[in-house]
Amino acid sequence: MANPRILILTAGFGDGHNSAAKHLAEALESDADACVADPCDLGSPRINRFVSRAYREITTYTPRVWKWIYDSTDRQDFTKPLPFLKKTEDALGKLLKEFRPDLVVSTYPFYPYLLDRHFETLPRVPIITVVTDSMKVNAAWTRSPSDHFLVTDPHTASSLEENGVSGEKIIVTGFPVSSRFEALPPVNQSTSINPFRVLFFPTARSPHVKSIMRSVLETPDLPTEITVVLGRNVRRLYRRAQELKQEFHDRVKLKGWTKRVPELLSSHHLVIGKAGGATVHESIAAQCPMLVHHIVPGQEEGNIDLLEKLGIGSLATEANEIKSAIACLLADDAALWRAQKERLAIHARPAASQDAAEFILSLLPKK
Repeated sequence: MANPRILILTAGFGDGHNSAAKHLAEALESDADACVADPCDLGSPRINRFVSRAYREITTYTPRVWKWIYDSTDRQDFTKPLPFLKKTEDALGKLLKEFRPDLVVSTYPFYPYLLDRHFETLPRVPIITVVTDSMKVNAAWTRSPSDHFLVTDPHTASSLEENGVSGEKIIVTGFPVSSRFEALPPVNQSTSINPFRVLFFPTARSPHVKSIMRSVLETPDLPTEITVVLGRNVRRLYRRAQELKQEFHDRVKLKGWTKRVPELLSSHHLVIGKAGGATVHESIAAQCPMLVHHIVPGQEEGNIDLLEKLGIGSLATEANEIKSAIACLLADDAALWRAQKERLAIHARPAASQDAAEFILSLLPKK
């Protein structure tokens, strides 16, 4: 019998959807023919690229505008065809006819509604939704006509149930992260904190980069080091970050785009980043406590709630708040940092992609 064919749908609005789709496909590749596709990009590539760039700009510089947009989607009825999704819906229909999947996984909340309409004329197959948000979940997820929902943690499972999703449909697998996390030993809670290594993922808000870096490097009474991952913002941020490197020399490392995020997270004592689903759950998988310096209202608020609920991270959006938070973590021989490490060891799910893949495969006929 041929391998099952699994279509994994993603979207380029935030890194979480693509990250979850990619790592789930990797976990499935030995047992299934998995195809990762973005119907928004397939249907309207130019418009999709423009909207994706606009999304990054709005969420970075005018988060209140995004909050309004996000809240409006919470009230939108996606069960009816929407004109602005027509080309996306057509592209999805073409995918279904050409790939002929045995099961469809969606890491983006809108696609199951489009799938449900296509299945009025095409043979229906199971729809699995991977919820990439935590705790506070938009109604676009919870009203989805999906057969199962894979969620990041028990608290998010409870949130879905409270919003009308049957508990029988909800499976707690964790956020699909890279399988490399399973083999990477995290920094031990009893290890030396001298120097205290901090990993920093900045946003494009360039004035913020230097102030956050300085707040880490000027933490009193303990040597600190910082690794700054500039990512897609390397051209915009490099000059400012380089100024701090020249001042603090070997205590600063600068990286552009990197594929070694699991290794970096697993080798640092603390991560400072935005509250995106991928970053938060990769930090948890690496058992690396987190300070959040930027939050997108609406979709990322639940990720902060999860960090604080589990006692493994907190919100610190200004340089002075970050400096104070690090001082608290390191006080009394880093008692708070070590306590967070203990809790992370309990809640980390480095095998989440494999767990999700095994559940998905269990819904299909055996080879």
